[in-house]
Order: sequence, then structure tokens, then C-alpha cells
Amino acid sequence: MKRKPPASPFELQRKAAQRAALNALKRARRSAEKAGVSLSDWEGEFLGSVEERIKTHGRAFGDPEKGAPGQALSTMQGRKLKEITAKAKGEDPRPRWARKRPE
Repeated sequence: MKRKPPASPFELQRKAAQRAALNALKRARRSAEKAGVSLSDWEGEFLGSVEERIKTHGRAFGDPEKGAPGQALSTMQGRKLKEITAKAKGEDPRPRWARKRPE
């Protein structure tokens, strides 16, 4: 019986990133349902389409300039996922580009 060669560290890291991204998407959707927070149509579609692309292609973005090579989500997708998770937890959204005002 032939043994498979050991997987490369890069391949193991990529698979771990895929699992972590899928788990984060499931947690965000589950916490929103549990808290009774209604996600907008766009947010629900975003979670579903990103999950489908990760399962199909291994990552949710096609342009390598938009994210790190071993990651499953681009930086903007990660930011939107954090915003959806914060909304599900009932936290106030952080201002994106607001300057600190002097007191």
C-alpha cells in the first residue's frame, strides 16, 4: 500500500484558513438568528455567496492583490464579516473615517 506524501505546510495553512473562514461565517449567521437580529438582504446574500465560493474554490476572492495568498477572505470581506458579527451582537457600529474630536 502506497502512502501519500505529507502535505506541504502552505497547503495545511490554506486548509486551516478555509475552515476558520467557514466557521466564522456560520457563527455570524447563528448569532444573528439567536439574537433575533434581522440581517438585510444584502448581508444574508453576502454570507451565503462567500460561503459557497469558499467551499467551491477554496477562497472567496479571485484577485490575489485583494488578500494574502494563504487566506480565504479578502481584507474587505473580513471587515464586512466583522461588521455583521458586531450587528448580531448588538454593538454600535464603529465610525469608519471619523476623526477624533477635541474635548
